[in-house]
Amino acid sequence: MRERTTAEVKRLEAFRIYYNHTIHPELMRLERKRKRLLLLIFLSCLFLFGLFIVGIWLEVMVITLMLMLFVGVYLYILYKRVRKFVTDFKPAVINLLTDFIDDGISYGKMEYKQFKKISEKKFKESGIFAGGTDVYEGEDFIKGTIGDVKFEMSELNVREESKVRQRLNYVFKGVFLIATVNIPVRGAVLVLPRKFRQYTTREVRNFLLMKGKDADGFIKNRDFREIWRTMATLEGAFQNVLSEDMQDRLVAYHEKTGKDFYLSFRGKKFYVAVSEQEDLLEPYVFRSNVSFELVRNFYEDLRLLLEIIEDFDVNH
Repeated sequence: MRERTTAEVKRLEAFRIYYNHTIHPELMRLERKRKRLLLLIFLSCLFLFGLFIVGIWLEVMVITLMLMLFVGVYLYILYKRVRKFVTDFKPAVINLLTDFIDDGISYGKMEYKQFKKISEKKFKESGIFAGGTDVYEGEDFIKGTIGDVKFEMSELNVREESKVRQRLNYVFKGVFLIATVNIPVRGAVLVLPRKFRQYTTREVRNFLLMKGKDADGFIKNRDFREIWRTMATLEGAFQNVLSEDMQDRLVAYHEKTGKDFYLSFRGKKFYVAVSEQEDLLEPYVFRSNVSFELVRNFYEDLRLLLEIIEDFDVNH
């Protein structure tokens, strides 16, 4: 497996310091809030159990119905308290993370919107996924600039109706990124995981109709060739959009995390999709969220996506 460079080690050390001084205190504040919520849930259960016993003891239908109505309203209020804790957690952490990241020299101010997502139109324009979008959900939208490159990303959950069974099949679940450059890239490029070749026949067929051809022969990284299938409409076009060093990093990250990457380059835009089965940074209610690993994993996912943009900006 590829070893971390000196720059990457220093970056993680800086992030650890930032975590200790800035993120950890915020996690502790949220942890105290979580514990108060747990205490409220426990006391509520005792209280509702007491009401249940009183209802049985009185044996008066009207009073029992009134108690049931009260319990229903109270449970709804309790549910809203839990949902508020969950929805408040992620923005508190992500905003601190983006503040740390966008302090970089070439970075502009990053903006985070919890309930916004990449548009369905832009998702389809990538050419990465040819499946339907019968269900198109998303959240955690982030946008910003790196050098001359503008980017936006969000979590997406896209599914389509099965043609053979009464169910919804996953098209994509994970993080989807779009970057826009000032100078168009010559030709189009599509990079797909080989292990999903039986599920990507429509995407390959559509790209071949654009006069795309296999470009694996231009990929010098043998591991990259084994993991991904690369196609391009111009000979050697792939070499113009992703460096050998970035190929190494993608291979290393794939081997470390098991996550699958999809890439597409078209004109002034390039697209990156990273599979993610779990919702990122979703907090727990019944156990502690004070975890460096939890935050670091999200940070490294985000950093890798931004490094792809940095790599593109430096080489163009």
